[in-house]
Amino acid sequence: MALFTFFTPKAHASHRLLLSPPPFPISRRNAIGFQKTHLLPLNPLYHSNSLASAVPMPVSTPPSARPGGAVRSSLIDPDGGELVDVVVPPAERAARLAEAAALPAVRIGPVDLEWVHVVSEGWASPLRGFMREKEYLQSLHFNSLRLPDGSVVNMSLPIVLAINDADKEAIGDATDVALVRPGGDFVAILRRIEIYKHNKEERIARTWGTTAPGLPYVEKVISPAGNWLIGGDLEVLEPIKYNDGLDHYRLSPRELRKEFDRRQADAVFAFQLRNPVHNGHALLMNDTRRRLLEMGYKNPVLLLHPLGGFIKEDDVPLSVRMEQHSKVLEDGVLDPETTIVAIFPSPMHYAGPTEVQWHAKARINAGANFYIVGRDPAGMGHPTEKRDLYDPDHGKKVLSMAPGLEKLNILPFRVAAYDTVEKKMAFFDPSRAQEFLFISGTKMRTYARNGESPPDGFMCPGGWKVLVSYYESLQSEETWKQSVAMSV
Repeated sequence: MALFTFFTPKAHASHRLLLSPPPFPISRRNAIGFQKTHLLPLNPLYHSNSLASAVPMPVSTPPSARPGGAVRSSLIDPDGGELVDVVVPPAERAARLAEAAALPAVRIGPVDLEWVHVVSEGWASPLRGFMREKEYLQSLHFNSLRLPDGSVVNMSLPIVLAINDADKEAIGDATDVALVRPGGDFVAILRRIEIYKHNKEERIARTWGTTAPGLPYVEKVISPAGNWLIGGDLEVLEPIKYNDGLDHYRLSPRELRKEFDRRQADAVFAFQLRNPVHNGHALLMNDTRRRLLEMGYKNPVLLLHPLGGFIKEDDVPLSVRMEQHSKVLEDGVLDPETTIVAIFPSPMHYAGPTEVQWHAKARINAGANFYIVGRDPAGMGHPTEKRDLYDPDHGKKVLSMAPGLEKLNILPFRVAAYDTVEKKMAFFDPSRAQEFLFISGTKMRTYARNGESPPDGFMCPGGWKVLVSYYESLQSEETWKQSVAMSV
């Protein structure tokens, strides 16, 4: 299991909110008219600067207020009511493998394999395979899927598989195809297939809000892909493994829910990141737990959930991030007794408010009932202009309104920055803005790449050492390549 068992002292929390709205019911109506009523707590968890004039997001009723007061850590139902699991049982694998060998074969790339992994374990529940055209159009145009009973689940990113003209011709009239992973092994059977046109420009424009060149996922996955999409139900021949030394961190939604039950968690708050953990992140996570305790929860558990799929080239690799995260727990910045570290296998799109809905929806299926969201989630700099691609406040606003996410408690957090007076990461105080230093992920990576030290208190020493060692290894490799090139 990807769990830390060593002991560390609990980190201290700080900052107290003064905002206290009256405890009356409010309703939140989604874009298609469904209504759900929540009870506001006397003291909301977070009040975002960007939403200062709005009613804070509602949160779950604490266990003391529930009938019977029972502790139940299966806190939130998966979308569709049941976790999807399309991995073939061991007893049936030999027969399915023999069947796959006789079917038309479609070769898939590394990112396609990540999507097979995502679907196979139920992260995208109730989706059972790659989208057919009806599902694709709903996702692309409505960011959601309508179920047979009329209910709606969020699905903001199309989960699709592209094929080329030669693949389409080879498939012919077949109703099922075999998927072949990089390396040549059969990975899955795709049943009851449907092939339809892949309009790349429309997909890019609607997902990213721009067709500007330089979008990482577009350049890696969509531009070189074929002009057709093939949808169908997956039967995955065996659990997806990467054999990279990190598979023990890749806990499925079912495994995570079991671990929450084992720990008797009465609240689970998820924090996604694709960067190393600094003390500002830790401040937000520790403060979230403290406020959940103040509300009456007895055992809130943090799901620290780094993204493990495709990332852009200048992001820190997964193996380095996981080593850095372990040092954060070893150094006592986060408490391993109340923290679960696991890998979220999804590829990264850098699609801002559209993508953050997917990140939140997947955590519902993993069993988290609280989701922490910050500034510019899933965003990036504009690929051709010197500005952010998305408004940094839109992600948390969209999550508060997104169809299908009504049952998830969204926790927009206040901005954390480096306090040059106190020499630590702290919540930003606009009244003394000149005393705060904002250190972006890009700036953090630049420090490490140049062998410079960040301000004291920005990151735990053990975690920072991991980053510096990684960039030193890159520089050594580059120096070696240059020397080889010069000697030729």
